Amino acid sequence: MLKVIFTVEGGDASMGSVELNGVKIREGTMTETVVTLVINELVQLIAHESKLLTGVHREVVNIRDELESIQCFLKDADKRDLQDGVKTWVKQVREAAYHIEDVIDEYVFHMAQCRHQQGFIASLHKIGRLMKKLKPHHDIATKIQDIKISVREIKERSERYGFNSSEQGSSSSATSVTWHDPRLGSLFIEEDEVVGIESTRDELVSWMVGGESKRSVISVVGMGGIGKTTLAKKVYENELVKGHFDCRVWITVSQSYNVQKILMSMSKQIYQAKETAPRQIDMTDEIVLISQLRKCLQQKRYVVVFDDVWKTEFWEIVKHALPCNNRGSRIIITTRCDLIGVSCKESLSDQVHKLQPLSQDKAWELFCRKAFQSEFQGCCPRELVRPSMDIVKKCEGLPLAIVAIGGLLSTKEKVPLEWQNLHDSLNSELESNPHLTSITKILSLSYYDLPAYLKSCYLYFGMFPEDYSITGARLLFLWVAEGFINGKKGKALEEVAEEYLMELIHRNLVQVSFGELDYEIDKKYRIHDLLHEIILSKSGELNFSQVLEASDTSSPRKSRCLSIHCARENVFETSEYSRVRSVFLFSINEMPRSFMVKLFKKFKLLKVLDFEDAPIDCLPQEVGNLFHLKYLSLRRTKVKILPKSMGRLQNLQTLNVMETLVRELPIEIFRLYKLRHLLAHYHDLGIESSLYAMKGVKLCDGVGCLRDLQTLSLVEANHQGVGLFTELGKLSQLRTLGISNMVAENGRDLCACLQNMVQLKILVVSSISEEEILDLESISSPPQFLEHIFLRGRLKKLPNWILGLHNLVTLGLCFSFLVEDPLICVKTLPNLINLTLRQGYDGERLHFEEGGFQKLKKLTLKKMNILKMVEIDRGSLPVLEQLEIGPCPQLREIPYGIQLKMVEIDRGSLPVLEQLEIGPCPQMKEVPSGIQHLKSLKSLDFYEMQREFVLHLQPDRDKDYWKVKKVTTVRFGYRIKGERYQIYKLGESDLLERLQV
Repeated sequence: MLKVIFTVEGGDASMGSVELNGVKIREGTMTETVVTLVINELVQLIAHESKLLTGVHREVVNIRDELESIQCFLKDADKRDLQDGVKTWVKQVREAAYHIEDVIDEYVFHMAQCRHQQGFIASLHKIGRLMKKLKPHHDIATKIQDIKISVREIKERSERYGFNSSEQGSSSSATSVTWHDPRLGSLFIEEDEVVGIESTRDELVSWMVGGESKRSVISVVGMGGIGKTTLAKKVYENELVKGHFDCRVWITVSQSYNVQKILMSMSKQIYQAKETAPRQIDMTDEIVLISQLRKCLQQKRYVVVFDDVWKTEFWEIVKHALPCNNRGSRIIITTRCDLIGVSCKESLSDQVHKLQPLSQDKAWELFCRKAFQSEFQGCCPRELVRPSMDIVKKCEGLPLAIVAIGGLLSTKEKVPLEWQNLHDSLNSELESNPHLTSITKILSLSYYDLPAYLKSCYLYFGMFPEDYSITGARLLFLWVAEGFINGKKGKALEEVAEEYLMELIHRNLVQVSFGELDYEIDKKYRIHDLLHEIILSKSGELNFSQVLEASDTSSPRKSRCLSIHCARENVFETSEYSRVRSVFLFSINEMPRSFMVKLFKKFKLLKVLDFEDAPIDCLPQEVGNLFHLKYLSLRRTKVKILPKSMGRLQNLQTLNVMETLVRELPIEIFRLYKLRHLLAHYHDLGIESSLYAMKGVKLCDGVGCLRDLQTLSLVEANHQGVGLFTELGKLSQLRTLGISNMVAENGRDLCACLQNMVQLKILVVSSISEEEILDLESISSPPQFLEHIFLRGRLKKLPNWILGLHNLVTLGLCFSFLVEDPLICVKTLPNLINLTLRQGYDGERLHFEEGGFQKLKKLTLKKMNILKMVEIDRGSLPVLEQLEIGPCPQLREIPYGIQLKMVEIDRGSLPVLEQLEIGPCPQMKEVPSGIQHLKSLKSLDFYEMQREFVLHLQPDRDKDYWKVKKVTTVRFGYRIKGERYQIYKLGESDLLERLQV
């Protein structure tokens, strides 16, 4: 008989767990999340829908109470360990929750339709039609009664399975279940399989046997399967390490650990070489064990490895057993979570090493060793190179996957078709092939460790295509619209969503794919291809989402989210899609009209509709029927006009018409009182270098009624005149404001309303022409949370209030033509990281004085037509990482020494500069002297430089190559069409030939 016990640990109900036949299941479940969302909707229904028929209100309350009682059984119920009976029960709970949500949404939808029709009917005196429309009021009572019976039956069924929430148990009484840990093989990797970690291994060995005498901790951090355990084991088993330490201890911690057992294991490993050990060591408690360990290790040089740590609390306990005895002891911790690594860093001698995926060449080397280990002398046959490269690319430098897949292919026939079939069916192979299931098990551990509130957010990445990068703002707005974000007192939902995203990043489940530097605003995020495959599998199992591709022959599921990669006319024929709440379109080249008609007819309960990049040029009036719609994106479509029916989208939170042909928003937009984000700016790439490249939209008078607005960018200032600024002054919740077409007379009015925007973080202001002055002087109390300011237009002087913005990270001055050196004013801004001057200064000399710009990491100087000299004092720009210069036609060279037409970089200046861009500077003949002193420089970009300049940088010429030979990436860009550039990297064999053409 299946037995399930609900337990509470430490008296905290939030730490509940479930035991199934003695196997403890961790907290957090997708089903629990679904039930929670439904309960929240029921609460809102009870609170706000007072027109329910007699008796229905009480039934809704009863259903809510039943669901709350069921929640206690849903702690991590979607674990792989579940037996079929429990899986069936969990699925029934989830389906019941979805059914309740459907009924609620349908009821509210019909109520909204009735209210909309009521005014129309009253005006036409068609009372009969009104009564017909009110029929849903009566239907809801019947449906709720059915749901109540269904939920009660599910609860009774759980009791038949043996669920009993009143029984108490503890994890200590749980019996062990035999389960092969697929990570075991990491401890026994042969030397010929160690590829790409040799230098890191040697570095860690050197750290282990050298350095300070103080006890030091190094945390090796990285995603699952990246080789943390292998690296730690190779260091631990190194002969130098063995001979250097008095005693060595290896502890595998894992997700479910018992501190007492770990302490006992440490004691046994330490005492195993001794003839006498403390009596009854297995019977002692934690405090006694810690005391014994401290006493034994006090006079020893020891090394301890804690492999696979999942909780920060673990280190907080075991560190007390490891005395700081100044004998050169070392501790290695491997973990998937960055925050655990940081929490273990308690002194300057402690380190955090982020393990990176294998480079492409190392990944290829490892794959060939495994796939062709007994044939072809370990080399890939020519006919298998292309499919093999595709497979290696899919692994994205993950050693676990490369070794497993390479090992599987070593047993297969060496023909291209066999290789290609594996690549195309990798998703199903990961689930079923015994050679590859270890990959899924290891990578899935990170998913199962997620708390409930993060699981939906993580699975949401399955909505996007493989290798797809999504901007942070888009992702956060979608999560909020889907209802995934739990509110926190004093924080906007978007701020909580950002915390969720950061937690997924720190867990190494989400990668920053673009804008990795901390001053980049528009960061993009993606997930590893293999994690994407696992997410798709898990999402299908949970009916969370479904991807429809052109070649897809799978049957439709009752999914809540639909990602459509083909606009087939019959895609919506099945009734299963009626429950869909979110629709995304990707990689669709043409859109049949019937597709759009069926879309709006079929999905009346949609909450999210994302048309980004879709080939549509018209938004039908029927969009107004989507009463529940919270998110609508038309970004980069050809839509020109928004229908007036948009005013009926009373729940809309995000409207994105960026990069569309929409130049004016209808007045009906002001009925959308829940609108939080209105994004409408447009960039004309054909005139990117012009002030007029950035355009806004026209708004009618009345935007001040949208009190929940957090994002408004861009709107035209000259369309309404002073009235716009009066309205803007009412928007105290704004975090982002972008305004274009400013004239000098608007300056004071804008300054007045900015003082009310205490939450403002991003400000973009653009003038109507290059001759028009931006008058932004009259702010006495600027928003103190401002982080990013972009001013596009002529300035008489830099506004004084900017100097008091201690949180300012980015300052962009474009077409400002300042006559005074702006560096004098902004050099002391304490947190300025990114400074851009694009035609921002109309002088001959820029001087970076000693002690200035202590946190600046990116500096961009472009189109400075009069600039002749850039002077950088020693001690200025100490952490500069990226530098872009050009075109600056008067800046001819950067020789060593302070001369006219010179940029000088002294030794000791810019010690952490990582990225530098120069050009176009047609008169510059040689690389800046002193550039070799920039020890942190990783990226150096030159744009539209003279051929002679580039030739001097070639390795065979060596005139200037010695200055940049230690820079990781040196690139040259040459304009090929408008602002597009062809990029060449230093060292490519065909660089000179291409340049000559």
